Amino acid sequence: MELYTQIKKNRTDLNLSQEELAEKVYVTRQTISNWENNKSYPDIHSLLLLSSTFNISLDQLIKGDVNIMREEINKREINQLNRDGAKFTGFLILFVVSVVPLSVFLGIYGLLIAGVIWGVSMIYASKIEKLKKINDIQTYKEILSFTEGKRLDEIEKAKESGKRPYQKFLLVLLVGFIAFIVCMFFVWLLRSYIF
Repeated sequence: MELYTQIKKNRTDLNLSQEELAEKVYVTRQTISNWENNKSYPDIHSLLLLSSTFNISLDQLIKGDVNIMREEINKREINQLNRDGAKFTGFLILFVVSVVPLSVFLGIYGLLIAGVIWGVSMIYASKIEKLKKINDIQTYKEILSFTEGKRLDEIEKAKESGKRPYQKFLLVLLVGFIAFIVCMFFVWLLRSYIF
């Protein structure tokens, strides 16, 4: 239940008018009306007075809004992860597809342009990693669950956490191999066009 509904419900349950409630929480009747019509939101001091007046905990008073805010934050983070993932993929594909034509037609300047494209893709990769760290998601199953707006239960989370050290080791090997291939490719390009 949303806060404005909670305020109105609790006020009517106590048979208080808006003016009577306003006197108890030291605001105007218009302020109570604005809260109940979802035109404004009470400050923390008013929330404490409302929970005391209604004889309910602050958590009970705002619980619905907290859940809604948490869902909104999760949606934003999921959308951010998906957007950054799409941008990372796009720039990485652009790099792979354009590095040879750029280096052939523009020489060293083409390699610089390709390097900038690669750098931009790495910026998005770091944003993705930051989001993953904030939300404590590392394995494929955790990421997939997160993008669907779900969380793993404690047992599944423990199983996935056990996989992380092996995945990091394999990731280091994969990144090292890819870096080696890319370096060898650039060496071949430089030897082919400079010498």
